[in-house]
Amino acid sequence: MNLSLSDLTPPLRWTSPGQIAPIVEEPQLPEAWWQAIPLDRACAIVGTQTVAGRLADLAVACWGHLTLGDILPLLRFSDPAEAERTPETLGKDVVQKLFSGVFERLLEPAPEAGPGPARTDKPLPDLIDELFAALDDRQRAIARDRLYAEQRATLDELAQRFSVTRERIRQIERDLREQIDAWLAKPEAGGLVAHVTWLRGRLGVAVPAEDLQTVVPWHAGDLRALGIPAWRFVRTLMTGYEQSDGWLVAGGADDLREKTRQLFADGPRPLPEAVSMVSQLGVHEDVAERWILAVPQLRVLGQHVVPWPRSINEKAEAVLAVAGTPLSPEEIQERIGEDYSLVGIRNQLTADERFRRLDRNKYGLTRWGGDEYLGIREMIAREIERAGGEASVSTIVANLTSRYDVSESSVRAYSGGPGFERTQRGWIRVAGTSPGGEAEPYQPRKDVSETRRSFRSRDGRWWHRVDINAEHLRGSGSPLPTGFAAYLGMAPGGQLTASAPSGDVVISWHNQPTMGSIRNILVEYKANEGDHVFLTVSDGGELLTRYLPAAPLAMPPVNRALYLLGYTAPVSSELEGLRLIGARIGLPDTAGREEVLARLRERGDRDILGFLGG
Repeated sequence: MNLSLSDLTPPLRWTSPGQIAPIVEEPQLPEAWWQAIPLDRACAIVGTQTVAGRLADLAVACWGHLTLGDILPLLRFSDPAEAERTPETLGKDVVQKLFSGVFERLLEPAPEAGPGPARTDKPLPDLIDELFAALDDRQRAIARDRLYAEQRATLDELAQRFSVTRERIRQIERDLREQIDAWLAKPEAGGLVAHVTWLRGRLGVAVPAEDLQTVVPWHAGDLRALGIPAWRFVRTLMTGYEQSDGWLVAGGADDLREKTRQLFADGPRPLPEAVSMVSQLGVHEDVAERWILAVPQLRVLGQHVVPWPRSINEKAEAVLAVAGTPLSPEEIQERIGEDYSLVGIRNQLTADERFRRLDRNKYGLTRWGGDEYLGIREMIAREIERAGGEASVSTIVANLTSRYDVSESSVRAYSGGPGFERTQRGWIRVAGTSPGGEAEPYQPRKDVSETRRSFRSRDGRWWHRVDINAEHLRGSGSPLPTGFAAYLGMAPGGQLTASAPSGDVVISWHNQPTMGSIRNILVEYKANEGDHVFLTVSDGGELLTRYLPAAPLAMPPVNRALYLLGYTAPVSSELEGLRLIGARIGLPDTAGREEVLARLRERGDRDILGFLGG
């Protein structure tokens, strides 16, 4: 015998030597003995049981998910039932016993035999053709159109063609399968069996099904007796493989996909490292990248393999983790490459604590650390606070322009505008503060909870509803209630610039709070008169928006009332609806119907009252 253990065990050829050596090294055998010396020599030196034991150790440690037939294909012929089991289910002792049985039979001296008929080695396609040429027309039709067809003929179709019952076709098919299995067990089919064993090692545990056609030239040729490509017949001999989404997978496609996903549960891995990791599952390196791309919820991004779940937040997190540097929402949208709106991505970056705004239009991961960018006005106030309550404009300009994408002229303009005042030595401090920096906050006449069209979401943030009219669509500005403007941190004489994907929106407070044009936002939503936009400003200066088209006229009154608060889910009763409305306008859960109606009257929400009969 001149076969090494690697010749008989395909996984030994694609598993890293660094994994194999610590488990199977033997002091009495040469380095890499499993491929350096024949099996019979290794067994003669250390014993068949020792060799089988080392292979069993390796199977349990590294290939527990594979079937024993994939690890040692000869076992499929000596013990077909156990060959479909895995090391994980059988345990090391049973696996060693099965392996040693194969080796002992393989190493038995061949019995002396009298002269037999001379054998000639034929090309494998000719060998297969001889098998099918010996069949009758009906058997060949069943083999061609049912056993090995891409679109299998039904039993009824074949029964009508040959004027027999469908049960008779089923019987012929069963007999034909048994006849082919019996032929494969004969010595003359040994070359084909050896070819299939070689294929298992060559293809690994997962391979694109189309690769089977080209792995050897004769696979693509037709079998003359059946008029079908030879690879279709060979495919049926690859027992233990299933075809799934264009792949041939040994041991279960869903199981291998899940094992592959788990490799990347901790985050992105460089592509070369990812290919090496996947190869440890038995997927050959030449197809490992294609396999990764075929696994749902994984993606190759920037030469990294990343988990790719359904959530836009987690996709943005993966994009930033791979980039390793802050990106703009536009860059994140481009790298995600799917149909997500820029508005939606900005809103998620602002609302999710995993992300931090690190520059005027750049976001990073919170775990990276670094100061959060809060907008020019807020950044000036922070610089003043860090300086102890007052600071020179030149120092503020130098600090901010060196760290952020802001211009000197913008910083100087904000420094001299509302919200800041000069000190005696010519520095600036926040307006309305004492020299020590203590704030004197503006107190509005009405709190935001008492302000018309202002509603609180479940996370505690207050939103203002804008009912869209022709002026909004033309680009005109519109007033904001003082209670809502004060909630945003504004005071008379102040100005707030809220960033949005379609351009900044300026909110200023002179005689009354006024919001600049939101026309670009409405165009992006394709909004019409009568629709609604709910908006607020995040702590980071982002304008957050939510769009709702006008409510259908057939909607029940309670649902219409809730719709005007931005609540669109159905409710089971008016009582539940009133409880939800109370929570959205700042009342406790114990508030009754009359308390809710009274608060709505005080706020001036007559449209909502109308739907509640108030």
